[in-house]
Amino acid sequence: MRTSSATPFARRRGFRFALVLALAAPAVLPMAGCSYFASDKDVLAPDEPADKLYNEGLANLNAGSYDAAKKKFAEVDRQHPYTDWGRKAILMTTFANYRSGNYSEAITSGTRYVQLHPTSQDAAYAQYLVAMSYYNEVPDVSRDQERTRKALATFDEVVRRWPESEYATESKKRILIARDQLAGKEMQIGRFYLARRDYTGAINRFRVVVSQYQQTRHIEEALFRLTEAYMALGITGEAQTAAAILGHNFPDSEWYQKSYALVTNGGLTPQENSGSWISRAFRGVVG
Repeated sequence: MRTSSATPFARRRGFRFALVLALAAPAVLPMAGCSYFASDKDVLAPDEPADKLYNEGLANLNAGSYDAAKKKFAEVDRQHPYTDWGRKAILMTTFANYRSGNYSEAITSGTRYVQLHPTSQDAAYAQYLVAMSYYNEVPDVSRDQERTRKALATFDEVVRRWPESEYATESKKRILIARDQLAGKEMQIGRFYLARRDYTGAINRFRVVVSQYQQTRHIEEALFRLTEAYMALGITGEAQTAAAILGHNFPDSEWYQKSYALVTNGGLTPQENSGSWISRAFRGVVG
């Protein structure tokens, strides 16, 4: 699933931080017969200024050199771990991974950012990048939907923790799509069971759609399939209820026309039983 690219914030440029000088290590007396004088190549180079490394990373990023950019940001994080530059470097590493399609690495670095800096003004953005990384790997409904569930949970977290952020608005849109995807998976399995006359197995799948995914495009078919499965089992009261609720909420639906025909051909009429789980699900009281 492809989406518009996310754009990181380059905020508060011009930050200047004093470089921390390492304390000199205590002298160690050499042992006889051994040389402890380090060669030039063994002497560690001094830390480079954080702003220099960071800006070099940005330049590489803008040029599309994502690997080079990540190396620069990694150096900022390594050499200046407890500074604002270090914090921003983790965020930009997440973005570089996301833009280059390294979603697993983006998830790792984005999650680390949120864990280390949960109150940062960029935490919502980092969480959103994590969610989008899961989202961009959502497979079709024929495959396992673990990534879809993780995307949904992460988008939910953005909305819950940062409801006023611009990312909450985008996350709500993705949530609807992810929920529709999960409902579609349940429908696929339910139809599989139905075709093999495993009516109980089919009902259990359609029940998930009715109970958890009423706001998806699959709800109408789910109610029809419940009507179909319950009629096949001879549980006519539930079949009538499913058809009645379908007709009440979606009177112009082709699925209602099919449900109505199925019930009336059996000598019955759509009629809601308020004690049915289907009725309670539509009242928001799912048992």
